[in-house]
Amino acid sequence: MINLTIDGKQVEVLEGTTVLRAAEKAGIKVPKLCDHPQLVPTGGCRLCIVEVQGFRVPMSSCTLPASNGMVVRTDSETLSKSRKIILSLLFSERNHFCPFCQLSGGDCDLQNAAYVQEMTHWPMQPGWKTFPVDTSHDYFILDNNRCILCRRCVRACTELVGNYTLGIAERGSECMLVADANVPLGDSSCISCGVCLQVCPTGALIDRQSAYYGHEKQLTCTESTCVGCSVGCGINVFTSDNRLVRIEGNWEAPVNGGMLCKIGRYDPVSEKRQRIRTPLVRKNGKLEPAAWDEALGVVTQSIKPLVGKKANVGASPRLARGVAAIVSTRLPAESLALFKQLFADQIQSDMVTSLEEGQPSALPAAVADEMGQPFEGSLDILRTADCVLAIGVNLADNHQVAGFFVKRNIPLGSKLILVDPQENGLEDLATHVLHSTASSDLEVIQGMQAAIIKAKMTRSPAPQINANQVLAGLTLKTGLAEAELTAAAQALASAAKPVIIYGKGITANGNANTIKALVTLAKITGASLISVKGHANSLAAAQYHLDRVFELNGHQVVYVALGDDDPSQRLIQRLEKVPFLAVQAAYHSPLTEMANVVLPVTQWAEQDGHYLSLDGRLQSAHTALQAPAGVWANEQVLTRLAEDLCLPVNGNWKELLFQRVAPVTIVGN
Repeated sequence: MINLTIDGKQVEVLEGTTVLRAAEKAGIKVPKLCDHPQLVPTGGCRLCIVEVQGFRVPMSSCTLPASNGMVVRTDSETLSKSRKIILSLLFSERNHFCPFCQLSGGDCDLQNAAYVQEMTHWPMQPGWKTFPVDTSHDYFILDNNRCILCRRCVRACTELVGNYTLGIAERGSECMLVADANVPLGDSSCISCGVCLQVCPTGALIDRQSAYYGHEKQLTCTESTCVGCSVGCGINVFTSDNRLVRIEGNWEAPVNGGMLCKIGRYDPVSEKRQRIRTPLVRKNGKLEPAAWDEALGVVTQSIKPLVGKKANVGASPRLARGVAAIVSTRLPAESLALFKQLFADQIQSDMVTSLEEGQPSALPAAVADEMGQPFEGSLDILRTADCVLAIGVNLADNHQVAGFFVKRNIPLGSKLILVDPQENGLEDLATHVLHSTASSDLEVIQGMQAAIIKAKMTRSPAPQINANQVLAGLTLKTGLAEAELTAAAQALASAAKPVIIYGKGITANGNANTIKALVTLAKITGASLISVKGHANSLAAAQYHLDRVFELNGHQVVYVALGDDDPSQRLIQRLEKVPFLAVQAAYHSPLTEMANVVLPVTQWAEQDGHYLSLDGRLQSAHTALQAPAGVWANEQVLTRLAEDLCLPVNGNWKELLFQRVAPVTIVGN
């Protein structure tokens, strides 16, 4: 620790802390524009200059390391004069007539910095040129006329996302922000994560959906958890008059550190599906609005005679018995636990599972059961990995934030090994691409083990195998040459901090032996192992044993807790001939259209609850919107149904999470 004095205050900080961060820790505000806590400091705007005792000229505080005994002054007449000159230059270089910008009035860092310096005008004659406004992108607009060339967006795209879409073209007054080789933003390599927009300090990049819906101080911000996938990103949900305005990444969230993908940032705001606002009961072949008591009564009457009855395989429809139940893994853990208690424990259904049918989670859960302990690590290890083996997962399309952690390390020297029978969106960044034969993942993993054992590069006791024999039969089984697989295996084994990350390509199409082989490969290479799971609560569903393949064997009633999920065409087809179908859902869909009873429930932003991330973090989601009148929470529906059936359920959802060994260590609130 070091001690310094800032504006007369004694401040203690860790060695290596910049003067700007030290001042912020002491509660002292220093003007800044190009600086952002998540980005490498560049000292470009010079607005954060401070006076340091013993230094001849003011220094940029964002790049100046604090030192022991340093005496700093952040505000003086000289500094104020310099800052006014800097701001005047910025205002005169581009069109910053603030009343015409949607950020004017509190959301613009440039304007706010001028007000702090008590500037009401700038003394320099404007001399800007007019830049075209790029409106080609689906989600945001690029206006170079508002750009101050701070490069925060460029640095965010590079340092945080690893996408390298944005850059600066031309020189001098002609400088402008461009995408790729100066192509329209909508035609570029942009992946619509929106991180550039979130760090922009002016109106150069604006959200075309939420612009002009109010300044941030006029909006309500709710900290929550994204339910787009199992990464579990922390988000800030901005609302106004019970309307979702926009979603931003939470810079303080430990999982994502502010990162979001398109699914988390824009898809919820772009929701176009029609809400269900009242219970519906089928009468004379047509769904008709009904009261809650009536709708629940119809469901209860259909289920009650079947409580404790199993389906009779092959029995005639008249004699068939049993209730089947299937639930969305987008629902909170509290709802999943109630669902399991009601249908599996109390109704004693022989078919209770999730919409994912355990595809992303059943195999890891089974291996954890067998091993009796977790075998996977934290997502944080991807941030410092120097070699990543991605097998059975395309991080360019799914669980993208995890992909960001991988991509941004590659320019720093990290290696990427891809094993995928299909084309993978990260191939251009990979050092090794293994297009193996479909369904040969086990053989590929065993081949990598053999190559490492043969090269005597193991870091722990290895299986006793004939490495030469295994490698000899490799090409026929996997379609890979021994040399290319050996090179990839040795790259993994020689890394100091290797990580193996796997996905549904392994868990849905493999078997427990494939997962065990990955565990062995991780052990002999010293690698950490991560699986990306599926939807937001895939891991929680597996912990509740909601991870079976969904099979109908003469079931008379099927209950679907769909929530705000979108039913697959496969599920719809399997339920077409069910005698009685009850669906609790937030939106109309082909599944609700064929139901006998539809129960309207809350969507993700209208409910509290907990979500278990892919690496075992138990996190909270909070209500940001009030549900429409007549719409019930998912837990409320399940609890009421249990009461009507006179079946006991309780709220010990958290205790139930720990009754099964998880593939990862579960931590959190």
